[in-house]
Amino acid sequence: MNNLQRELARAHWRTSSYSGSGDQCVEVAALSDGLHAVRDSKDPSGPALILSAKGWQALLGTARTA
Repeated sequence: MNNLQRELARAHWRTSSYSGSGDQCVEVAALSDGLHAVRDSKDPSGPALILSAKGWQALLGTARTA
């Protein structure tokens, strides 16, 4: 297991306060070095999208304008 996998395994995942009770929720975890991870809340052992700080800001900016 590499460092990123270990960090993901012990990360503090949170669901957005905007998430309803539906099945379309994502979870986010802040990682070291400004990275952020995003995953499907229905599949916590599944894959996670890892974003750089710049990528995270771009995602948030796009979500805010959608």
